[in-house]
Amino acid sequence: MSDDDKDYESGTRSAGAVERWRVHLMQDVDGDQSTFPLVAYCFMTGLINSVIFSAIYVWGAFQTGNTVQLSLALARLFNGTHNYEFQLPDRFALCSVLTFLAGAFVGRIGDKMGAKTRAWMALGTFIQTLFTMAAALAIWKSGQPSIANARSEIAWSNALSFVCVGFMSASMGLQGIMGKRVNTQFTTTVVLTTTWCELMAEPSLFKLRKLVKSRDHKAIAIFACFLGGFVGRAILDSVGSAGTLGVGTGLRFLVTLSWIFVPAKKGGAKK
Repeated sequence: MSDDDKDYESGTRSAGAVERWRVHLMQDVDGDQSTFPLVAYCFMTGLINSVIFSAIYVWGAFQTGNTVQLSLALARLFNGTHNYEFQLPDRFALCSVLTFLAGAFVGRIGDKMGAKTRAWMALGTFIQTLFTMAAALAIWKSGQPSIANARSEIAWSNALSFVCVGFMSASMGLQGIMGKRVNTQFTTTVVLTTTWCELMAEPSLFKLRKLVKSRDHKAIAIFACFLGGFVGRAILDSVGSAGTLGVGTGLRFLVTLSWIFVPAKKGGAKK
């Protein structure tokens, strides 16, 4: 075989490998077999919120509370005391809401790539990883303590702590929209109030001797979030906010890799 023939054969094999990877990445993931990364999403919700709530009593993912907090801040303008101060916790709540929405908006990139493709699920989770890493670096450079002494004495106050809150909330917003698009029993990996309600309304709630996916996955999601909060606080007490977010960065990267190996949904390839 001549050198030209060998080069041609090698090039053909390389092109074939690239095409196989392209097809692999552009296949839709099978939601029924996406349990591990979605449970990891729920775990990260607990871990991230343990960091932010321990420092400033504001949520990075549960925007219902932040929205009501902002409404109360606005209502104070009309209570006759003429207190027009925009208090620090309210500023953090506004920062969290706005950056959460910005992160969720980034999720619209998936509409172009295919919201359930391996490529987007891996890329989107990698973006969450970068957001979490940026939050870790910001709070590390800020020099702020990790845990508040009381609700009236929150731990964070400088500009870099706002940057940290922004990146944490953005990662939660992006995670939330990605989990929603997979459309499984883990539809909401961010806010579990709906999951609690659906679990209580589950017809098979007390059929404990049989596996019921709709019930069991909801229970797993709730437990994973609880476990994430518990583990997050335990790490926080040992290594502080930056270290805890560093651990979160590593976990998110592992979830990024896991999406590549989730089995494809039948007929899920994109052209």
